Parts: sequence; C-alpha cells; structure tokens
Amino acid sequence: MSPLPFGLAALAVIGIVLLMRPRRFYFVRHGETILNAQHIRQGEEGSLSENGRRQAERVGEVLRPMSIDSIISSTYPRARETAEILKKYLKVHIFYSPLFTERRNPSAIIGKSTRDPGVMHIVDQMDLAYHEDTYRFSDEENFADVKKRARKCLNILARQGARETVVVTHHHFLKILIAYLLYRERLHAKDFVKLSFFNVSDNAGISICEFHPWKFLSRTRGWEVVSYNEQP
Repeated sequence: MSPLPFGLAALAVIGIVLLMRPRRFYFVRHGETILNAQHIRQGEEGSLSENGRRQAERVGEVLRPMSIDSIISSTYPRARETAEILKKYLKVHIFYSPLFTERRNPSAIIGKSTRDPGVMHIVDQMDLAYHEDTYRFSDEENFADVKKRARKCLNILARQGARETVVVTHHHFLKILIAYLLYRERLHAKDFVKLSFFNVSDNAGISICEFHPWKFLSRTRGWEVVSYNEQP
C-alpha cells in the first residue's frame, strides 16, 4: 500500500489533532424568570424578569473575552431569551435543542406556589425521598427518563467540533447532567438525592466542564468538572 501524498498526510494529522483537542463547555442556567421570583412551579412557558435579563447581561460580559464558537440552548422561552442576550456579547450562532430543556414537572404542580403544602409533598416524594430510578408520581419525567436524556446530551456534546461552547439549560436538568457526567451509569436516584441537595444551581450560574477525547477510557469517559455554579 503506497503512502499518502505529503499534503493528504498533513491534512490527516491536522484532522486527528483537531479531533483529539480538549473541548470546553460553559453550562449556564437561564436568568431568573417572573415565576421564579414569585416562587411558582413552571412548565415550559415563562419569560425572564428584569433581574433575569440583568443576570444574562452579566453572564454575557463575563463570557465575552472567551473564544466561544457557538451557543446551544434549550427551546424553552426563558432559555431562548437568555441565549439571545448572550448572543449580543458573543456574536455567534445559537442552536436550539429540546434535549436541554428542564425536567417536565407533574401537571398537578405547574402554576402553583412552591410553598403550597401539597406541592411541597409531591416535590419531596420526587426529589428528597429514596426511591427506585423508575419511580413516577404521575405524568412527570422520572429519574430514569432524565438520566437517559443526560446521557444523550453528553454524547452529542462530545462529538462537537467547536473548542468552546456555551450551553443554556435549566436548574434540575443541569444538576443531573453534571452528576451523570461524574458518575455515568453508577448514578442512581438514591445517589442523586444527596448530590442534588448539596449542590444548588442558581439562576445565571456558570458551570465549566471539559471533554478530553484521549481520556475516553476513564471513569468519566473523558469529562471533567472545572468549576460549578460560578456567579457572574
């Protein structure tokens, strides 16, 4: 078999180098919404509050010096609005994906106060009680559903060619995404209860993670957490 011409060989080497270079992801929780401020459980709908828009502006200012290549955002209005504000500072394209949306809440609690005793009881059963991965209160996404989505998201992000990417997502989904990144298939609902309780995800918080392709055989499949929930 004859060797590749010098030009093609050089291109092949460059391709391998680009494929194996580390990729950095800035995971951003959307800014505060009107319903967040009112302590109301949200569904898909919900726009940013004035404070939420200011938070997104500050994130844009913090990320502007970085060499961001693109923004990937949840399709929910509050995430889209946050991503559009970031775009003003970063001057890059936004790609929307429903994979990065928030965990779907049970219909019974959407639009109700987080302080309502009935809502608190349901949320405690879902998020604070030890249960099987497949436990489901009613029509919400359960732990197994969201874990499956987190796995798919990380697989997609690992294939991204961009060196630095901003990902705009949501409170609960971001926490399970980071937890799955660290523990992979060893993560179960009973483990996530403890991790979630001690790791808050604030509005407009920035969590930085990296993917190193040459470490793919590690326990985290090449993923590392650089920082979590940094405030702009």
